[in-house]
Parts: sequence; C-alpha cells; structure tokens
Amino acid sequence: MDLSIGEVARRSGLSVHALRFYEREGLFANPVRRLSNGRRIYHEEDLEWLAICTKLRSSGMSLATIRQYIDLVRQGPGNEHERLELLRRHESHVETQIRELQETLDVMRNKVRIYEDHVARGEADRLWNPSHPDTAQAETRQECHPPEGA
Repeated sequence: MDLSIGEVARRSGLSVHALRFYEREGLFANPVRRLSNGRRIYHEEDLEWLAICTKLRSSGMSLATIRQYIDLVRQGPGNEHERLELLRRHESHVETQIRELQETLDVMRNKVRIYEDHVARGEADRLWNPSHPDTAQAETRQECHPPEGA
C-alpha cells in the first residue's frame, strides 16, 4: 500500500519537514520512491525503518553512524559482524547514558526530599538562597551527605 508523506508523518509522529530531512540525509533503508508528478510515496517497511531510526536518534546515535549502519544494511549479506559491532558500541553508549541519568535522578530525588522536609517543617527559608551563603552550604551539605536511610 502506498502512503503519502502526510500519512507517514501522521503515523510516524515525525513532521513532513523531518521526513524530507531524513531523505536528504540518506537515512531511509530504501530510496524514497516518487510518482511521475514528483510526489513521494512510502510503504509500510519505510514506517518500520523510521521507528527504528528515530529510536537510534533519540538514544544519541549520530546521523553519521546511522548512515554508516544503513549503508551496511544496503550492502546486503556479508557484513553482519560490522553491523553487530556498530550496534554493540551504541548499546554500550546507551547503557552509559542510563547510568548517568540514574545518578541524576538520584540527586533530584534527594533534592526533592530535602525540599519536602524543609517545607513540611516550615523551614523553607533555610533552603538555598543566593543572598545568604550559609543556606547554600547547608543545602549542599545535605545533598552530598544525605541522612541515614534517605
């Protein structure tokens, strides 16, 4: 079934502009086909690839690396080990991002706990205040050294 660029945009969640960008950058697994009047036509497999491609992008894979991967795919059988190595490297990158985000989440949860405690005790004025340096030090101390069981 042929799909218009508008239909692909709607179903993929990407804008028409983004789809044109992906095409210009050579990020489609198959070349985008065109009708005699120049209108782009897509197929279901293009949507499937876009779903993978957008996950690769949102996970931090560079356009150059996606292009490298898609070039390997287009070459066909025989380079599966190269594709696997590329995907493993990116998997490692994503795992590192997740660890870093988990550390950030831990800091944010601790900060929320500090604010909740201060607000509940009616001591919100003791929270970080640039005009009172001791409040900044106290809050930082609590963030770096949370109480036992926090």
